Amino acid sequence: MFFIKQNRFVAASIAAVVLASSAPTSFAATASGTLTISASVVAACTVVGSAIAFGAYTQSVVNQTGTITVLCTNGTAYNVGLDAGTGTGSTVSNRKMSAAGGGTLNYALYRDSARSNNWGSTIGTDTLTGTGSGLTQTLTVYGQIPAAQTPLAGSYSDTVTVTLTY
Repeated sequence: MFFIKQNRFVAASIAAVVLASSAPTSFAATASGTLTISASVVAACTVVGSAIAFGAYTQSVVNQTGTITVLCTNGTAYNVGLDAGTGTGSTVSNRKMSAAGGGTLNYALYRDSARSNNWGSTIGTDTLTGTGSGLTQTLTVYGQIPAAQTPLAGSYSDTVTVTLTY
């Protein structure tokens, strides 16, 4: 029995030595590399115009405002132009609303509250410039129907296209 116990002790000792010699060693050295990260941000813009409702016209000047909402990528320069509208004979400096009965009612759109800077469609001349912030920006459109017109009775309307160039 003594030999059996001694053989077991020897076998256990050998197993302990084998296990100890195969155990992982601690790491003392390091190596490093790099990971390249990239992305691109594309300049992009959207634009939405609101309605301008002048209300009743009684041959006196009528002023009203509307808004244009612009959303452009941060740092993106833009121009906002307004075309002449769909009224027959309209130009950007003399817009016309039309009625179903054939009448017209002149009006104007301006870039400033004094209503002295016409809002047209020629970049560098009569458009509004800005730079995107990445957040929505609200631009005010100042409208005016001049006094002393004698339009036919009716409901007048026009559609003006907003063009954002960036």
